[in-house]
Amino acid sequence: MNKAATPDVVVVGSVAFDSVQTPKARHEKLLGGSASYTSVAAALFARTGIVGVVGEDFPPEYVEIFERAGVDLQGLQREPGKTFHWSGLYEDNMNNRRTNCTDLNVFADFNPVIPEAYRTSPYLCLENIAPALQARVLDQMEKPRFTVLDTMDLWINTTREELMNVIARVDLLTVNEHEARHLTGKGSLLKAAKKILDMGPKYALIKKGEHGAFLMSQDDILIVPAWPLLEVVDPTGAGDTFAGGLLGTLAELGDVTRENLHKALVNATVTAAFTCEAFSVDRLRQITRAELDERAAAFRRMLP
Repeated sequence: MNKAATPDVVVVGSVAFDSVQTPKARHEKLLGGSASYTSVAAALFARTGIVGVVGEDFPPEYVEIFERAGVDLQGLQREPGKTFHWSGLYEDNMNNRRTNCTDLNVFADFNPVIPEAYRTSPYLCLENIAPALQARVLDQMEKPRFTVLDTMDLWINTTREELMNVIARVDLLTVNEHEARHLTGKGSLLKAAKKILDMGPKYALIKKGEHGAFLMSQDDILIVPAWPLLEVVDPTGAGDTFAGGLLGTLAELGDVTRENLHKALVNATVTAAFTCEAFSVDRLRQITRAELDERAAAFRRMLP
């Protein structure tokens, strides 16, 4: 993408090294981070720019992964020090994950600066960085058409008031089922989604892992199951990939309608499934758009 061009989608979040152990294998310092998965997924559908920070140790081959995926890197800052590093282990059922270490490094002082060319981008994804930083990004943007916000337990526990303020400013909040219950205090996911809508967003997206996801608005619910995978290699980043597939599809279609949201949920589901078939973004790097569309068509045939 031309350096002066405005991307359709801007993704703001972490770019990291992930050291991951699953029942299948162990790998050290793979390309990871929420913004990495989301941006590579979104770039399958629309012009995408990433805003994040890496250290001096971030290797050229990882930069090349983004470039080959078509991700614009004007917003990727390089600072003195080491790149954010996360290490984790998955148990045999792949549902339970244990974090071994989280070394924030340069990410601890991340100050997202939105490049001039990004500020008029119509679609924005705020990954689960601190709510104060999410608000700072919104302040730099010029009225995006559709904004997706992700969060996690840490911010619900430690910066709830700031989180509530930024939730009220976005169009869609995406959380997993545990986070939805934690944020709202509701045991029923439908009641949790309704309470999220009362906080301000037009849509609440609740991800349920291998049981799919549902999207609620004030007058509608869209439900999608998960793509049936015979074998999961590494589920890291699947939720972030889902967000990228969703927002990238909406950007490609150019309008947020019920029909387009359903198409976006289907694409998000199958894109996230591809992520689970390999470590890091390796599977996303391999697939072609034709392969993705073929799987999405097969998925739609499975639906009632």
